[in-house]
Amino acid sequence: MKYLLGIDLGTSATKTVLFDDECQVKASSVQSYPLYQPQNGWAEQDPKDWCNAVLKTIKDVLQKSGVNGQDIKGIGLSGQMHGLVMLDKENQVIRPSIIWCDQRTVNECQEITDKVGAERLIEITSNPALTGFTASKILWVRNHEPQNYAKCRHILLPKDYIRFCMSGEYATEVSDASGMQLLDIKNRCWSDEVLEKLNIDKGLLGKVYESPDVTGYISGEFAEKSGLSELSVIVGGAGDNAAAAIGTGVVKDGKAFTTIGTSGVVFAHTSQPQIDPNGRVHSFCCAVPGCWHVMGVTQAAGLSLKWFRDNFAGDYKDRAVVEHKEVYDLINAAVDKVPCGSNRLIYLPYLMGERTPHLNPDCRGVFFGLSAMHTKEDLFRAVMEGVSYSLKDCNDILRELGITVHEMMACGGGSKSPVWRQMIADMYGCEVKVPVSEDGAALGAAILAGVGAGVFKDIESACEHFVCTKDYCQPIAQNYAYYEKGHKLYQKLYTNLKECYSELTKL
Repeated sequence: MKYLLGIDLGTSATKTVLFDDECQVKASSVQSYPLYQPQNGWAEQDPKDWCNAVLKTIKDVLQKSGVNGQDIKGIGLSGQMHGLVMLDKENQVIRPSIIWCDQRTVNECQEITDKVGAERLIEITSNPALTGFTASKILWVRNHEPQNYAKCRHILLPKDYIRFCMSGEYATEVSDASGMQLLDIKNRCWSDEVLEKLNIDKGLLGKVYESPDVTGYISGEFAEKSGLSELSVIVGGAGDNAAAAIGTGVVKDGKAFTTIGTSGVVFAHTSQPQIDPNGRVHSFCCAVPGCWHVMGVTQAAGLSLKWFRDNFAGDYKDRAVVEHKEVYDLINAAVDKVPCGSNRLIYLPYLMGERTPHLNPDCRGVFFGLSAMHTKEDLFRAVMEGVSYSLKDCNDILRELGITVHEMMACGGGSKSPVWRQMIADMYGCEVKVPVSEDGAALGAAILAGVGAGVFKDIESACEHFVCTKDYCQPIAQNYAYYEKGHKLYQKLYTNLKECYSELTKL
């Protein structure tokens, strides 16, 4: 039998899943690692932690499954986008990776806008200059750590650093490269104009492939360490959301998904590039060759719930241990008893600034409406509703752009919560489906690997055959009516607090 490996390099952990040629899971393994915040609004990780996690999880799945590495025909990589990995001439990591949710590059974004021009930047890269994107991080290192920039010989994205560790190849693919703000989105290649205006040497960047293209093979050194075969192909893979789109079957017009992971995303497939002239949502090349996707992103989705749980809900953790249950199952059960609207409590999920629709690195989280009557459970529900309001912001913009969605899927860790799925259905006013597989990004990466290795004919037919749904939520009319009013107040709060956020950063 032929096997495929999907590796998903997340922010909190790497998940490696071994699939057979019917896309059935044979084994999986997860390895976590830390995130460092040396200053408020900064976020970094050690790329070596990623590589160690990938190596460990590969060895785990081979051991658990008993599969011989020679039988793994293809490997697909998925991962967190926008992170900056810099290598020196000896291929050593120069500094910790500045990852996607880092907000330090406000001045560099202005520098990019001034040098390229606001309208021209959107024309080429389909997005305004954003603090989360890689280009501004490159400029930040050049401006603040010139000694590190001078040593740099290669610039890679997180998953592409893993590709280098596995194969020795300096390569990327269109979906992840789209988030660097250096790619010509319509023509699916590096933009010479942007690179020239920003004075970034194109030689620092990897070769750009389409997602199912073969980019190399497992090196002898990595094969010896991992148990994989030097004959196994490594395909381009995809950024985490583009891979999740493949894993949830969002590969045709009219299909979309909402993911609630560390960040939250509303993602719609489109066969033509769709650009928001206001820059509120992102237009990227997608993992299906010749197609694109539009997505809105909220920075702190599952991160908001995790933050509240870790800092204010130690009793839930203790109960979970005593009762031998998952802590989030206890939280979901408690939230389900709180009425829609959290007893008139609203949460703004701006723990790490925001991307859609505000593009504001200065905004921060807020609980609005707190009173002595509110309980911890009210706050839990408010956090989930606040994240859902932010996702509704994203979905409303897609509708405004004329993107019609006939099928909405839910994925990510938050999609496991029936309560959260119902909130999304109630706020969107549409049916929300759940895929059978909970390994969306890893499955998507594996499907891409299968196409590249010749196991599958193409992406669309593989998705049609292997991606199935298992559950759905229908909107509740009464809740939809409430959330329509609540969303307007939620939006008004940001407007009224916008200047206050700026003042807060200057204190």
